[in-house]
Amino acid sequence: MYSVSDFRKGLAILVDNQPYYVVDYQHFKMGRGKANVRTKLKHIKTGAVIEQVFSTSDNFKPPDIERRKMQYLYENTGQFTFMDSKTFEQIDIDVENLGDARWYLMENDEYQLLFLDGAAISVDLPASVVLEVVETEPAVKGDTVTNVTKPAKLETGLEVKVPPFVKEGDKVKVDTRSGEYIERAN
Repeated sequence: MYSVSDFRKGLAILVDNQPYYVVDYQHFKMGRGKANVRTKLKHIKTGAVIEQVFSTSDNFKPPDIERRKMQYLYENTGQFTFMDSKTFEQIDIDVENLGDARWYLMENDEYQLLFLDGAAISVDLPASVVLEVVETEPAVKGDTVTNVTKPAKLETGLEVKVPPFVKEGDKVKVDTRSGEYIERAN
């Protein structure tokens, strides 16, 4: 059981028997009344965001979320196929459920998959990934005076802004939360 004092961003809770992630929360107290918590919750299955106010005495159950390590195999017409390395069971996840995570998946790499009630719902990504630049413009002489960036297409199809010194064939580290270039990787 979770109480309101356990709230943190990303915490999974059940509200009216529906699974939600806590996106944002704020404690507030008005006048002589008791303290409350204003929250922004994202439905785990549908992605719908709601705002709700809870009393500090409210308690919540955790949803039945299971995490399993699985290997990403391939993508076929909007279906991303993963395989359990122990049982060799294969499952498909729709591109809608993956969202932006699809741009960071590398074939044959292992990822943590989240399962809710036995169905795969999303992928837990590392904070950053290293991807190879497959297409970018050459640097223009004189562009190094200011903080200039140029577009680069990475091996997964993701496009990011990179500094002018990055060229095709370089490996770059990308933040999976914001989709921004971090640094050039060795």
